Amino acid sequence: SPPLLRLFPGRLSAFPLFLLALLLGFASLLWLQLSCSGEGPTPGGQERGVPRQPCPPPAPLQPPEEEPSWGPHRLALLVPFRERFEELLAFVPYMHRFLSKKRIRHHIFILNQVDHFRFNRASLINVGFLESGNDTDYIAMHDVDLLPLNEHLDYSFPEAGPFHVASPELHPLYHYKTYVGGILLLTKQHYELCNGMSNRFWGWGREDDEFYRRIKGAGLQVRRPSGITTGYETFQHLHDPAWRKRDQKRIAAQKQEQFKVDREGGLNNVRYRIESRTDLSVAGAPCTVLNVLLDCDTNETPWCTFG
Repeated sequence: SPPLLRLFPGRLSAFPLFLLALLLGFASLLWLQLSCSGEGPTPGGQERGVPRQPCPPPAPLQPPEEEPSWGPHRLALLVPFRERFEELLAFVPYMHRFLSKKRIRHHIFILNQVDHFRFNRASLINVGFLESGNDTDYIAMHDVDLLPLNEHLDYSFPEAGPFHVASPELHPLYHYKTYVGGILLLTKQHYELCNGMSNRFWGWGREDDEFYRRIKGAGLQVRRPSGITTGYETFQHLHDPAWRKRDQKRIAAQKQEQFKVDREGGLNNVRYRIESRTDLSVAGAPCTVLNVLLDCDTNETPWCTFG
């Protein structure tokens, strides 16, 4: 509303809007916390933003460095993001508690695309990989609208190769054999071996399918969970297609490009600038927000614009 907007002088940028959304979301967080009553799933499990089983118990924000039960590895949870604040307010505290309960050292990176180009999930993951620092040794490419409900899901160091947590047998929507989206774990060494993800995918979809071919081309084998009996109820999908329309538009040559393998680009040529880097706490859960400005060569990928 105009009175609220006057709190921010000058031109509004994405970050003040992000902070405003956090303030407005405290009521939602309180409601979310009250819903985690320990009495089991909510009827029908359809409430958006609410896990369908009791929330994991509170956990320490940071494990003691000398505590061996937490293990030697540290996970960078990379979350591509744009304007999905309601989902983010549910995601950050839930995932922090989920991973802390499993004693996995982790740091959540919100990769907030603030430029005027179409959303580019793959490039944001490349940026997150480059900006996550040397104190993390493996990554999770993690959708903000997917919450793991089964505590037996494995988020540990994927030494043997890429580990697809949201496998086709478990994901509520996508069930084809070559699917590697949603939640995928890789060591940093293996991600570099693939040269990251292609930067040519602007708009929604197909970047995961191209990355599957990169994984196979690098001689790596995708592993998936075993012994999980909860089937398509293993995750909660927070996305509401009626509320948030996906950008599935295909422009000109993009229709043919979406099925090609990008043999040149990836980590080696992602073009970006970090507008700001801010450490935040959402309901006691720490995360780092990177406001990312991607760059696009319109001669190479003219479909990066909305025009």
